Amino acid sequence: MTTTASTTPMRTYLITLYSPDGPTPPPEVLGPIMAELEALNADIRAAGGWVFAGGLGDLSAATTIRTGGSGEAVLTDGPFLEAKEHLGGLTIVRAPDYDVALGWAQRTAKATGLAVEIRPFVDMDDPGQRPEAG
Repeated sequence: MTTTASTTPMRTYLITLYSPDGPTPPPEVLGPIMAELEALNADIRAAGGWVFAGGLGDLSAATTIRTGGSGEAVLTDGPFLEAKEHLGGLTIVRAPDYDVALGWAQRTAKATGLAVEIRPFVDMDDPGQRPEAG
């Protein structure tokens, strides 16, 4: 686990946003949402929890890769599942406990009006999964 200057253990969480199919909202709708998300991101940075955030491109840009019994990669255009919602963006944060990260996820849901999921990363003592100290 990562620690803060006060040696409080920090766990890493993934916050995912699920977007409905369809076009991106127009600027007059998206603008206030993005402003609210920037305010949230500033709060996360101020708390020392910022790792990464980003929106994902359109589903038409997705490629699914599967390997069969031969181990040969088979590429398919589009997402793996047919669904009315898809992964639209993600945020990775570090927090001293689940409740802090959950609060940020709730603010994300409120700002966007989208379904949001939060999950901890597994075994953060594994150096291969530990975020770089920032």
